[in-house]
Amino acid sequence: MPPGGISIRHSRLTCLRRSLENPISADLRDSIRTGHATPEQKLAVFSGGGSLAPEHRAELLTLLTADSDPAIAERAQSVILTQPLEPFLLALANPDADPRLFSYCADNLSQKPGIADALAKNPACPSGVVAHVASRLSAAGVQALLDDLDRLSSDARLVVALTHCKAATPEQQELLVELQKTEGLAVPEIEEAAAEIEPDVKKRVTLLQRLAHMNVVERIQLALKGGREERMLLIRDPNKIVQRGVMQSPRLTDLEVENFAAMTNVSTEVLRIIAASRVYMKSYTVVKNLVRNPKTPLDVSLHLLQRLNPFDLKLLLSNKNIPETLRSTAAKLHRQRSFARPST
Repeated sequence: MPPGGISIRHSRLTCLRRSLENPISADLRDSIRTGHATPEQKLAVFSGGGSLAPEHRAELLTLLTADSDPAIAERAQSVILTQPLEPFLLALANPDADPRLFSYCADNLSQKPGIADALAKNPACPSGVVAHVASRLSAAGVQALLDDLDRLSSDARLVVALTHCKAATPEQQELLVELQKTEGLAVPEIEEAAAEIEPDVKKRVTLLQRLAHMNVVERIQLALKGGREERMLLIRDPNKIVQRGVMQSPRLTDLEVENFAAMTNVSTEVLRIIAASRVYMKSYTVVKNLVRNPKTPLDVSLHLLQRLNPFDLKLLLSNKNIPETLRSTAAKLHRQRSFARPST
């Protein structure tokens, strides 16, 4: 499921439920959004009539600031100044929010806490609008964009704008720099991996030549939308942002993640991404592979040790590839479990 998929689906269901429960509110919202509202309907928005949800009223007020009637537009602007911030944040989180709401908030409310982040977190918000408020994003807002590389990599203006965001963490700044690199992929870096994945020499050479001529953004797009062979190669791309693209691919399978967790030639960045995912960590095979992988950072593998069953825990005791600290901790845990086990 794409990042934010659960919250977006929840918002859609909430909006649908409200529309079914309150057809008058839905009709009023539709009339104003389509430009067919009567003066009486517009006045109802100002007075809070029509049983409008707070976030829908906030949205409609922003639309009315551009009304063809100057008096309506001026009154809408005045009413907005008296409104609390929360309804606007809720409106911006709505997956079917009117595009004009995004533009209004970017131009007039982006200095208020949370507005810029709300724009960044809604995939429906145009990237150009987010670029306009990029300097006001918090680290959470920047992360929301890094968690949606398909959207981020599609607009160079947004990437450039994010580099001026002072709230970005050092890690986020590093990834943004990686995203702007233009060099192609050095073939020797993945040639061995390509030989493992594609035994046909001609097909392998064609694939490597194709990758060698791609810049970082193109490789991200391939990581997101390509096939298994491309993902197996690009997970070993030296560019961290490309590796993240692989992990964000909607076509990524559970079996691939299990394989990545066991691979000793992927970066620790990839292993940390896997370990940080609640979805991936539901798989016992992924947990086991991470603990057994000598490349897994020690803080990650030690944390997962408790989840191993007795058989796999015992196997670790003779595993000379893992760090000594992990092996000794596994031995201690194995003894504790043995002592705690009731005698028969």
